[in-house]
Order: sequence, then C-alpha cells, then structure tokens
Amino acid sequence: MKAMILAAGKGERMRPLTLSTPKPLLKAGGRPLIAYHLERLHDAGIQDVVINHAWLGDQIEETLGSGQPFGVSIQYSREGEPLETAGGIVRALPMLAYPGCDWFLVINGDIWCDFDLSTLVRLAGNPPVNTDAVLVLTDNPPHHPSGDFHLNAEGLLTGDDHDRHTFTGISLLNRRLFDGLSDQAGKLGPVLRRAMARKRVRGLYHPGQWVDVGTPERLHALDRQLDGRTHDHHGQH
Repeated sequence: MKAMILAAGKGERMRPLTLSTPKPLLKAGGRPLIAYHLERLHDAGIQDVVINHAWLGDQIEETLGSGQPFGVSIQYSREGEPLETAGGIVRALPMLAYPGCDWFLVINGDIWCDFDLSTLVRLAGNPPVNTDAVLVLTDNPPHHPSGDFHLNAEGLLTGDDHDRHTFTGISLLNRRLFDGLSDQAGKLGPVLRRAMARKRVRGLYHPGQWVDVGTPERLHALDRQLDGRTHDHHGQH
C-alpha cells in the first residue's frame, strides 16, 4: 500500500514563518514536521510515499530527495497552483495505484501525532465492508471545540451536530471515494460528507497525542514538548 502526505498548502496562518519555508518543513524538536510522518510510515511498513506540493515545493524536494535517508521511496505530485485537498488526491491517484490494493493512507503534512499507522495498514488488509474511508478522530482541542464528525456506536461517522470528535488529518481512503471526480474536486470535507450520508465512512478514536500545527504558537509549544522529550530520553542514559 502507498501513502500520500498533503503538503501543498500555503500555510497562511503560519506567516511570517511560511513566507520562506513551506509549512511541512517547519521544525519542531529539531526536525521538519514531515520527517516525523516519513518515519512513522516507514515504521508501519509503508515504503512508497507520494507528496504533493505547490508553495515552495522545490524546497520540499531538495530537503527530502528520493526519501532514501528515511527508508522510503518518494514520488512528488507537483501542482504548481495548489489544488484543494480532494483535487490534490485525485491528481495523484495514478501515482497511488498499487497492485491488488485500492486503499491508500493520507496524512496532512501540518500535523504531529503519535497514532500507530500500522493499525490502518492492517485494516487495509482486511477492510470493513461497504466502506470507502476510515478516519482517525481525536478529542477536540481548545481551538476547535465543536469538532468535526460524530462517531456512532456502530463505528460509522456522521455529520450530526452533537458529540463530535476532531478529524486528525489521518485517513485510510479507497479509490472508490473519488469516482467521477477531477482534480478540480475541491476540498476533501464535502467528499467525505457525501460518503457519510451513504454510511460508507468509519471512524477510529485515537486517545493519544495530536497537534494541528496551524499557528506559530502551536509550533513553539510542540517544539518545547519534543525538545523536552529528547532531553528526558538522553537523561536516562
């Protein structure tokens, strides 16, 4: 199975940091955000990764190269003018094809999360029936108190207004979800909501850590957290 990291956004809420650096290359704990994703994908047994980019995309290619230092093989979907999330995935679909597997992982490039991606790799090997997408959800952070989607008792996601969790930006998607769509498909949210209305989207709850690194303040907080972890780790030896 392949994975896609979404890295084409301009990171406007992160200015001035993103005027000269694309958001996925911003550093926390001494490493680019995207490096943590590549490491976790490798640990989950995924070797082929597609990264889409637009804003300062050359820097992403120069920094990550072919992916060899991370133990993965990277292909780039160069958008030029950034497409929205669903459109970016549709554009990259030919690169995401894998013999005998219509599933692929998608991760937002501007998050940090300790979710074990091998959970989704196993699920792709034995997928739930009548399902086009499996989204990883977590508790609502202070800056997004109302959440995104409701996870019901059967494990299905709905757009209900009550008792919602926040979408982590980590998902297992099937090519079917994008049938009939072009790279002008817009954002992923409406595509997912249409599939939810047909009861074809499931959710997994992640009780662990998750950070939407959307502002300089949250980046600094994550940097302090990861730095502390590194120092604690070294202190034990």
